[in-house]
Amino acid sequence: MSKRVLVPIDGSEMAERALEYALETHPEAEITVLHIAGVPSPMMGDSTGLALEIDIEGAAEERAAEIFDRAREIAEPHGVDLETDVSWGSPAKAIVDRAEGFDAVVVGSHSGSLADRLFVGNVAQKVVRHSPVPVTVVR
Repeated sequence: MSKRVLVPIDGSEMAERALEYALETHPEAEITVLHIAGVPSPMMGDSTGLALEIDIEGAAEERAAEIFDRAREIAEPHGVDLETDVSWGSPAKAIVDRAEGFDAVVVGSHSGSLADRLFVGNVAQKVVRHSPVPVTVVR
């Protein structure tokens, strides 16, 4: 039985499904919701807005807070208090780096726009390939 589960979340429907799955499948586990603020770049959809902010970290924290609020709404019926964390950089690398301290990772199968997937690649696939712990991919 997993004691600590990491659930990367970006506000997408698939990420929310992954969180719901983690809550149902690991009812006794400590669940940490991880939001990754991408490195600002003109090619990275949502990160473009961050690149235009004066206080990039503050703007990323605000966006993460909204996502964490939604995650708490999902967790509330399960009676679970989520841990939250924000990381920076490439999503796949940030998830794999953070996974070391967990028993499992539960990740949505895909998220973001088609352009994001073309430029960034399939995050779930990279996490499955490189994670030091078991990974469940939720559709």
